[in-house]
Amino acid sequence: MRISNTPILDLLLIEPKVWKDNRGYFYESYSAKAFAEAGVDVNFVQDNQSFSQKGILRGLHAQKAPFAQGKLVRVIQGSVLDVAVDARKGSPTFGQHYDVVLSGENHKQLWVPPGFLHGFLTLEDNTIFTYKVTQYYDKVSEVGVVWNDPYLNINWSEDIAEDDLILSDKDLVLPLFKDFDSPF
Repeated sequence: MRISNTPILDLLLIEPKVWKDNRGYFYESYSAKAFAEAGVDVNFVQDNQSFSQKGILRGLHAQKAPFAQGKLVRVIQGSVLDVAVDARKGSPTFGQHYDVVLSGENHKQLWVPPGFLHGFLTLEDNTIFTYKVTQYYDKVSEVGVVWNDPYLNINWSEDIAEDDLILSDKDLVLPLFKDFDSPF
């Protein structure tokens, strides 16, 4: 398992070693030892999974303390454009985002620490997205920023027209980043 830094402070890209043969493949999707060696000491409390068709955009979300979540995200089947935004006020990378394609083919994962907004866009039908979290879901603690914020300037997809994206009603009315009073 290779754990490497991204341009965003504390946000890590995980690329597991995959063993393939005529039967299929095998890989270790999480190792507490590897995370500890990378300086990340976490305790995951819950696994979540979603199933979506192409063009579903979920995010940008986070939870404030005491329910702030770290997330280890990956795709089992299909693919997503995964996006994390540093929302930690004192961070030198505050307001910057990082995006990466996660897929059932490339097996890449992203460690999204507490204090980041997170979202993803499904790039294929029948995409299965899964993530381990360090804190339980708490509806009252939810915060977020609208997906198409002009300051963040996230290029979600060149292949899916904006009019074809499907978002939840709550994601359509999230505030702009400039109006977001970050609790982190």
